[in-house]
Amino acid sequence: MGLLDKIAFRSREAPPPEAIDVTPDGAIRILWPDGPEVTVPAVRLRDLCPCAGCVEEGTGRKILDPASIPGDVRPLEIHAVGNYAVQIRWSDEHSTGIYTWQSLREACGLPVAAQR
Repeated sequence: MGLLDKIAFRSREAPPPEAIDVTPDGAIRILWPDGPEVTVPAVRLRDLCPCAGCVEEGTGRKILDPASIPGDVRPLEIHAVGNYAVQIRWSDEHSTGIYTWQSLREACGLPVAAQR
């Protein structure tokens, strides 16, 4: 048995939300297992898209121009991606971003990893 076998590492992964819903006005409401229910405006979440078309892969520099996002953008479909993320198809025909639980927590203004 090595040293690393004796150390208990705390998982830094964010837990999945209990629910993700679209509000009547097109915002995204997320209920987290550690209590908070947060509503994120659709335009904010679309602006935070992490895909390679919106964020430069090598540097992480944002290349999406926020002015190019329609003010009335809304999610049309939200699909689970494994046990770690969702993919959103937006009304502006963008659909390549995968939002991990951690990135959704950050968008909600919550700590990345919930206390367990």
